[in-house]
Amino acid sequence: MTFDLRAILVFVFAAAVYAGLLKGARRQWAIMLASVVAIYWLQPPLPIRFSDFILPTATIALTVITWLFTRQKDSDEQASTASQDRITLLLIFLLVVGLSFMRYIDADYRITASRSPSPVAVLTGLLLLGGLVAIGLRMGQARAGRRQRVMLTGLILLVVALFILLKTEALASGAARWWRVLTGQDTSLASPVDLAWLGFSFVAFRLIHTLRDRQVGILPAMSLLEYVSYVIFFPAYIAGPIDRAERFVTDFRALPALAGLDVNRLGEGVWRITLGLLKKFVIADSLAQGMALTATNAQQANSSLGLWLLLYGYALRLYFDFAGYSDVAIGFGILFGIRLPENFHRPYLRTNITEFWQSWHMTLSNWVRSYVFIPLSRWLLRRSWRPSSTLIVLVAQMATMIVIGLWHGFTWNFFIWGVWHGLALFVHKLWSDRSRNWQRRLTHHPNRKRAWSLVSWYLTFQYVVLGWVWFALPSVDLSLKVYAGLFGLGD
Repeated sequence: MTFDLRAILVFVFAAAVYAGLLKGARRQWAIMLASVVAIYWLQPPLPIRFSDFILPTATIALTVITWLFTRQKDSDEQASTASQDRITLLLIFLLVVGLSFMRYIDADYRITASRSPSPVAVLTGLLLLGGLVAIGLRMGQARAGRRQRVMLTGLILLVVALFILLKTEALASGAARWWRVLTGQDTSLASPVDLAWLGFSFVAFRLIHTLRDRQVGILPAMSLLEYVSYVIFFPAYIAGPIDRAERFVTDFRALPALAGLDVNRLGEGVWRITLGLLKKFVIADSLAQGMALTATNAQQANSSLGLWLLLYGYALRLYFDFAGYSDVAIGFGILFGIRLPENFHRPYLRTNITEFWQSWHMTLSNWVRSYVFIPLSRWLLRRSWRPSSTLIVLVAQMATMIVIGLWHGFTWNFFIWGVWHGLALFVHKLWSDRSRNWQRRLTHHPNRKRAWSLVSWYLTFQYVVLGWVWFALPSVDLSLKVYAGLFGLGD
């Protein structure tokens, strides 16, 4: 299953038990253990045998391995949690093996999506993986210093490679065929759906964030309990927001002192969840019923007005869908004592494209700015053949937005959508730099300023909405056909 109404009701019940019965450090353990169970429960069933058990297990394994390579072995703070880390690792191990016994339970009562592998197979696989990791850690200790940095880079590349595989249709289909060969299933049915690894996109961002911050020495020391809870925190597991480790850990460490039945906190959490449900399941899902742009609707529309209405419907649907999920996640975070960062702040009311991206999926924008835009800009500035500042801004902004586009899928449409916004950000930067004096003079004329703000808002909104054509449709040909139809140039 995914993050649907049933899951939300279960989480509400869990939040009530958590607030009313658990105290002290038990809250931290409850969040970690609940998150481990939740990623198996939320993972939808998949066609390849045992894959819907293996993929969540791979998430946990990759999380633990990343922690092992990012922990600060020489830190007193890290050493102080060694005993707790061993207990955490043992509990995770026992819980994963225990979940494999779901194969013996009736399908209606399983926590796992479908029948899991045998406990013996799971136990053997985990022990073999643990042995390989132990060897890798031993090698890393023997070759400390620069070698450790290389190993961290290798883990980053591994996460990126998995991400590219999952987001590229041809690669995902090829991997699915190979997996079907191993399981003796029909390879002609292989498709990317076979590898629908729930939550991996957001897990990948958190893993890369901590690996990169460890490389540059700014990652705080984290226990295994804290790290696992951060990476797979179940309210934000499917659709974000993308939290930062240091911010999450601050809230997590304060949980033992949290007032369990705090009326104000509980009321705020319930309100955010209710608001998110209204956005997602009432507004967004209603618009999805034929009132938003899709490939089918685009081909059936017979007028420019019809296409425009579908496009506006899609723009609203996308916002209320994403913002609704974020509100639900933030609301549950509040109920459990973790205040996740805000993700949307009235983006369609912004008066320029830069402000739009400072208000739309803000945690994603901030992540890409920190790990793509800034490092790339600095790298270009340090080159002996350093290009002009204008070219640096163009390259960095284009790269940043293309990464955001391809994060949604490795297709030409998502690539073009990234270019669409990268160019807009670059043009706006040039305009802002060259019009500062005019903008300052405009503040002395309130009526003109209001008129300009209205024009700026209209142009920004229309540009963003037109860009959603690339985002909504599966092919360049169909997108161009829709653009032609929007402006009355179709057949």
